[in-house]
Amino acid sequence: MRIVIADDAVLLREGLVRLVTEHGHEVAAAVGDGPSLVEAIVREKPDVSIVDVRMPPSHTDEGLKAAVEARRLVPGTPVLVLSQYVEVSYADDLLADRAGAVGYLLKDRVAAITEFLDALARVAGGGTVLDPEVVAQLLVRRRRDDPLRELTAREREVLGLMAEGMSNTAIARKLVVSDGAVEKHVRNIFTKLQLPPDEEQHRRVLAVLTYLRG
Repeated sequence: MRIVIADDAVLLREGLVRLVTEHGHEVAAAVGDGPSLVEAIVREKPDVSIVDVRMPPSHTDEGLKAAVEARRLVPGTPVLVLSQYVEVSYADDLLADRAGAVGYLLKDRVAAITEFLDALARVAGGGTVLDPEVVAQLLVRRRRDDPLRELTAREREVLGLMAEGMSNTAIARKLVVSDGAVEKHVRNIFTKLQLPPDEEQHRRVLAVLTYLRG
């Protein structure tokens, strides 16, 4: 994969460069601010970008805003955002265009190298990956008019794993059930959330977006 890396912390940026190159990937650009990230994505059109949420000048959400802008200019460009803390609204902003190919992970996850690289590959492949901590906080913030109220406990569990970016096969392994059982749950989720027949990946994104906003 060709990757763009954006992080103003030089040590982390260089650490990410070394990590991905040691695993056979190419770094097309490594930058330290939002405008440079947008320029690099437009110029290089990488397979995926790794972006820190907080970058100069205010160190709040410049990285996120740059990632959203880059996806506006290069529709669907895959972006994996890294954050020091859980901010559910950031994940919501990333998913707003419903194009998929996005991820939101806590920086601590980088230390779990195999899982991090797997998440990176899933985002590059068009998947949606959310940190389990984000999913956990979403459960706490459920409103009484929860659009997911029609789902069974198992269907909610499956949808939560979909929100983490897992495929049906991966969900089946985790829940120790058959692929067919998971496919049935997914069909039920689509039906109960009133998502009409469409391209499978698009409906998964819409289901995850409903989960986030539920």
